[in-house]
Amino acid sequence: MLPVQLHDQIAWLFLLALPIACIAWTVTHEEIFKEPRDFCIQKSKTGKTIAQRKFFYLFTCEYCFSHYITFLFLFITKYHLLFMDWRGYLVGGFALIWIANIYMSLFGLIRVGMKREKMDADLEEIKLKKAKAVKEPV
Repeated sequence: MLPVQLHDQIAWLFLLALPIACIAWTVTHEEIFKEPRDFCIQKSKTGKTIAQRKFFYLFTCEYCFSHYITFLFLFITKYHLLFMDWRGYLVGGFALIWIANIYMSLFGLIRVGMKREKMDADLEEIKLKKAKAVKEPV
């Protein structure tokens, strides 16, 4: 029998994946990190060595970056899944990465939908303003 119940491990899996996804998404997509990310994009394309290019690339890819954030969270939380030894860290780490990336994919889809709705609303507003301007002589 496992010292930590499987249902608790599964709950921790879905909960720990949330901050991993949040950190990975924020660093690789949000405006607050735009300048450092642009620098990393440039260095990932123009770096002199493959190691330098790959190092800087990891800050531009949410999938890649989520691996490193997951390793950090495994170190901090000592989370493991199914096994109590090193195998539990390995299984738990890859499970966390997978769930975090599902969260980021869902968030990306939601954001695209929200942007599309905002664009549609903006276009409708422009059409209404044009229609109003045509009806009201100056």
